[in-house]
Amino acid sequence: EQTKPSTTTLPPQSKSKSKSKMMNLNLFLISAAAMVSVASASTALPPSPPAVNLGTAEDFVILAKAGVTNVPGGAITGDIGVSPIAASAMTGFDLVMDSSNEFSTSTEITGKAYAPDYMSPTGTKLTTAVSDMLTAYNDAAARPVTGGPFGNSLSGETYTNLGAGEIGGLTLTRGVYTYDINVSITSGKVTFHGGADDVFIIKTSKSVLQAANTEVVLTGGAQAKNIFWSVAQEVNVGAGAHMEGILLVKTAVKFITGSSFVGRVLSATAVTLQSAAITAPATSAPTTRRGLRGLQVA
Repeated sequence: EQTKPSTTTLPPQSKSKSKSKMMNLNLFLISAAAMVSVASASTALPPSPPAVNLGTAEDFVILAKAGVTNVPGGAITGDIGVSPIAASAMTGFDLVMDSSNEFSTSTEITGKAYAPDYMSPTGTKLTTAVSDMLTAYNDAAARPVTGGPFGNSLSGETYTNLGAGEIGGLTLTRGVYTYDINVSITSGKVTFHGGADDVFIIKTSKSVLQAANTEVVLTGGAQAKNIFWSVAQEVNVGAGAHMEGILLVKTAVKFITGSSFVGRVLSATAVTLQSAAITAPATSAPTTRRGLRGLQVA
């Protein structure tokens, strides 16, 4: 005779305890999810600062008060201008005066060259642009500090002298970064990561020094037109290096042989170019991107 397997029926009280445990587990999972959500919110990026208004200085890829010196062999895409110094301070271009006498041209420039001693209204246009340039510099220099390195918690961070001035190897997100020391890129690259409307402001009371063959790279849709470098002393871009952004510089700017730049060079003194490639930034969000050096194509 076969023995039937026994079956165990949980008493009503045991069923109730099992259901209670399941409810507690669900509550725990919901609470854990809420905690993750709160933690994520606490590390969210701050709002993007407003862009610096360049005014009519935005009409120029290079604008300088004390002249532009060029060693032929490079290429400039965009208009250049000097003021209040005269056209004779634009050297190395072999400028050819247009028949209107309002601007000149050069085989080194895909664009026009302007000086205050050209025919009216050029002088007035340049005076306004230089004034707008100085206003933009003062605006950027006065911005409060926000922002932070990509992927790091913003809680308790300060963004003064980040990296002890060495930003090579860092990835920066939108915000304002302030320095009272030199800002240096001595090796590798610095990456600006953000969307097409994100604004980055790097301001220093000293200089920006970029070593040879280093790079400024843009990722995530970030645009050169929204990266502002406010520099009280000089900017020096080394041989073969690549820089991007809007340079608002109180003193001199120098691009060494074979260096390249996407942005605008706005200097309260002089600009020196040694066979450098200088290109105005795209004015709208890019639809495609090149991998090399993060250059953008509109």
